[in-house]
Amino acid sequence: MKSPEHAVLGAAASGLLVLALPVSFPVEAAALLAYGVALSVFVDLDHFLIARYHAGDWSHFRRCATDPVFAFTRQEEVFDGVDTRTLETHRLLSHALVGGALVGALALVSPTYARFTAAVLYVHVVADLLRDGEVA
Repeated sequence: MKSPEHAVLGAAASGLLVLALPVSFPVEAAALLAYGVALSVFVDLDHFLIARYHAGDWSHFRRCATDPVFAFTRQEEVFDGVDTRTLETHRLLSHALVGGALVGALALVSPTYARFTAAVLYVHVVADLLRDGEVA
């Protein structure tokens, strides 16, 4: 799924979660909404680590870092040369590992923030699975 699509889903999920969870201050609600959208998009940065592992170099990351327009407008070409099926499997595993660690760490600080993070990442991974399965 592309970044703008994840941003929209992240905004929708974050908005609903802010209404459902015990968030008491408008500033906190706005911060959680912004955090949820950012998390929905930037959790995908782990794809560059996976591409580095499979390609043996940082060429995919360098290209996107030096040409951000390319990174956001031609996302289907970002990981050219990396086996798509392997990348799909490993990125979902990476999301689960990163998400689990983040939720576990946040649970020590704030169970509400941990639940919020878990739900936003759940929506992200389900969206990826639906797109990979050509369902949505």
